[in-house]
Amino acid sequence: MKKILFVAALSLGSLTAFAQEGEEVTQEVTTEVAVAQDDFTAIETKDVPEAVSNAVAKNYPTATINKASVNKEEQYKIEVTLEDGTEGALYADKEGNWIEM
Repeated sequence: MKKILFVAALSLGSLTAFAQEGEEVTQEVTTEVAVAQDDFTAIETKDVPEAVSNAVAKNYPTATINKASVNKEEQYKIEVTLEDGTEGALYADKEGNWIEM
């Protein structure tokens, strides 16, 4: 009888381990879908509206614009590098107002 209880406990523990692995895979897929919905199209840095360029220059005077992209709502994703080497992405509307994405 002890052997049957022992085997049952091991079986239950194994099933629990497999269920946890399945949950992790689901979380990874969800993360990838969120990234795919970014929907920005790359543009030339010279095509960034003057209002956006001025906002970068005013708020981040040591920043250099490396890449730029735009989405259908005319929101701009600006990838910059600061003088100290720090890199980041900034988001602004076409009037140069900062937005959170």
